[in-house]
Order: sequence, then structure tokens, then C-alpha cells
Amino acid sequence: MHGSHTTGSPYAPHTAEDRTAMLEAVDAETVEDLFDIPAAVRFDGQFDIDARTERETRRLVRSVLGRNDDCTELLGRGHYGYYIPSLVDHLADRSEFLTSYTQYQPEISQGFLQALFEYQSLLVELTGLEIANCSIYDAATALGEAATLADRVRDTSGHRVLVPELMREERKSTLANYVAGTDLVVEAYPVDDGTVDLAGLDTAVDEDVVMVYAENPTVRGTIEEQLEAIGDLAADVDAFFALGSDPIALSLLERPADVGADVVVGDASVLGLPTSYGMGLGLFATKEDYLRQVPGRLVGVSEDATDRRAFTLTLQTREQHIRRERATSNICTNQAWVALRTAIHAAVLGPSGMVDLAKRAVTRAEALAERVDDIVGVQAPVHDRRHFREFVAHVDQPASAVAADLERLGFAVHVVGDHEIQLCVAGVPDEELDRFVEALEEVAR
Repeated sequence: MHGSHTTGSPYAPHTAEDRTAMLEAVDAETVEDLFDIPAAVRFDGQFDIDARTERETRRLVRSVLGRNDDCTELLGRGHYGYYIPSLVDHLADRSEFLTSYTQYQPEISQGFLQALFEYQSLLVELTGLEIANCSIYDAATALGEAATLADRVRDTSGHRVLVPELMREERKSTLANYVAGTDLVVEAYPVDDGTVDLAGLDTAVDEDVVMVYAENPTVRGTIEEQLEAIGDLAADVDAFFALGSDPIALSLLERPADVGADVVVGDASVLGLPTSYGMGLGLFATKEDYLRQVPGRLVGVSEDATDRRAFTLTLQTREQHIRRERATSNICTNQAWVALRTAIHAAVLGPSGMVDLAKRAVTRAEALAERVDDIVGVQAPVHDRRHFREFVAHVDQPASAVAADLERLGFAVHVVGDHEIQLCVAGVPDEELDRFVEALEEVAR
């Protein structure tokens, strides 16, 4: 450091006198007094980790990872292991992308900004809505932001957010956390045979509803065929209609804008990201009317001083960037690098490739359901609906026992009921599905 700043860290340039003055101001004697850390979890300066060479460490890590079960996953329910073209890794792992932080300096970030602009454009085309941000944490976060957006923009005194009773618990939990500091309350409406019970939703909707949320496809893989009617019910009481989906499904299913959706949320990492069990890429698209209410960041296109096309961060509504009373979200770090991967994967596939991938999600799920239904002791699919990517099957034996036996044979499935398992075909090669059918025949008797 220069001058009188002699602290050991250039990132916290306080002198001893500065620290003493600050501690006196809060009536504390030491910095440690500011933290109440129980002795049982307080770091004592020793990690108790034996020193190892690089070779020894690699051998140890390889040994630990080798204890993982090597299962073929038919899990789904938000985690889809589609094949990722090698070009995605080759481009996304370039240092100018991989080591980049937020693109605050457009003069040195044109490539990354253009890629994010293309990602936004992709979502706009798929959803039919005019505005998409350049990513958000995950689908659950996007849903929470949709609810608070609805609360801000709807001309209603309502405070109820309606969600389907069949919904991933982690998304419901995140939504509840999001609205905990507001007057909003989350309530569930009924489903019928895997899709929305329209009569039940009609009963639940009244002037006190601020947002209705539906999913297509649903958490159980069913395709929702009543989206326009759901949107009409929401519009009748001036409530927001939020629709959950993903880029692959949107390549084939009805465009949200055509069924009255006000906002689309979901996980875009079905493209570009392998199964990550936690990390995702939240998509968020809405109408231009709500441009200045959109959470996260928007990349826009303009012209520089020499009339050349230029990309820049156009709008940022988080508290760090604008006055707190005008901020609409506390979303900070977004998923820009993951959005880059999604954009690359979509570009590699192209429009026809996206549609083909989506069609295969329907036909392969239906084909597996037919084969599974032929097995003694199994009925599939449980729901008399069209399915996308996954479906629920009934097993006469206890589902937990069937799943455990399948795991022993090298297959992982979800248990979703006492006698129900859920099967997903996304990313599973045909020969592995053949092996799975043989294994299920063995354990379902």
C-alpha cells in the first residue's frame, strides 16, 4: 500500500486508527466481537488435512469418486441429461468467456454481449413475448421473481398466488421464501389426471388472485392442453398468467404468447449444461409493457460513435445499480456463462434440430411407455395424457423396493408414490432403454 495505509491487504485499506475508530463507534473492542461464532464450529487455525503430493491427491480423489454408483439415470423431474455437442465445450471454455466477469465494460466485451443478446433473442422467438433477460439463477428463482413482478404491476388488491398441487417442492419452497416479506400467500389448486383441473381452478380464482401459475410440460411429464382456458381465467380477474416451460419443450408446444401468458419462467439449461443436480439457468421472458420491471439484466444493441453496431448492458434493476426505492429485484450474479452455453447449443442444433429433439422427446417417451405397459405388474402411463420426455408408471410391487432393485441392476428412477415410479428418456441411449426394460421385467414380478 501507499502512504499511511499499511494494512496487510490492498482490498481492505484501513489503518489501525481507522479500525479503532470504527470499533469505538459500535462499542466493540475487537473485530471478533462483531461475530458470534459458537466455539464448536469456530476455525482454530488447523484443517487437520494431511499434506499430499499432487499425484497422491489425484489418486485419492479418483478412489473416492470411484465409489459412486455408475447408474443409467431415468430421473428427469427437472434434471435432463441431453447430449452436449463437443463444440459447446470448445467455444465456451475459451478464456475470454470462461474468465469473464459481468460485462460492465462493453468496449472489451462485445463478443460475450452479442452471445447473450442472441440468447435473449432465442427466448423471445420461442415464447412469442417481447422481452427476455440475459439469465437468472434457476427456474425456482424465476418463479419467485414472476410473483413479485405480478404484485408490482397488476391493478388489483389481490394477494393470492395460485400454483398446481403437483409441483416440485423445491420450487414451491423458493416461491414461499420469495413472498415471505410481502403480503402475498401461495395456495395450491387441484389437478386432474396429471393436468390442471379447470373446474377446480375456476373455483379457486377470484378478485383476490394476483397470479396463476401453470406448467407445460408438468412435473409428471404430461402436456397441458388447456393453457388458453387457464389464461382466460387469469385474465378475467386481471391476474398474471405465468407459464413454466423450457427451450426444448417450447420448440414444439404452444407458444406462451398465443395462449395469453404474461410471463414465462423455467430452466434453460436443458440445452448446453449436463445434469448438474442444483445448478441451473433460469429463463425469464415477459411482455414489453413490463420492461422496466424485469429482474436481472438486459443486453441491448445500439451504435457506437462510429455508427457501428454495439452491444451493451441496457437495463439493470437490482439494488446495487439504482436507487433502492426504484429497484425491483436483489438478483445479483446471473448465469451468463451458462446462458452462453445454451445459446451455443441452440445454434448448433438450429431450428430444425430443436424441433427434432422435441419431437423425439414425445415419441421416445410414448414408445417406452408402451413397452413398459406390456410388463406384468406394471401399468404405464398412469395419466391418460400426451407426455413429453417422461411419464409416471404404476407398479404392483412397492415402488421403493422396485427402485432399489433397479438401482442394484444399474438404473436410477424416481419414486413418486407408494406404487409409482417416474421414468425419463432424455439423454438415455436406445440400447440403455432396452436394458432397462429387461431389468424392469425382472424386478416387477
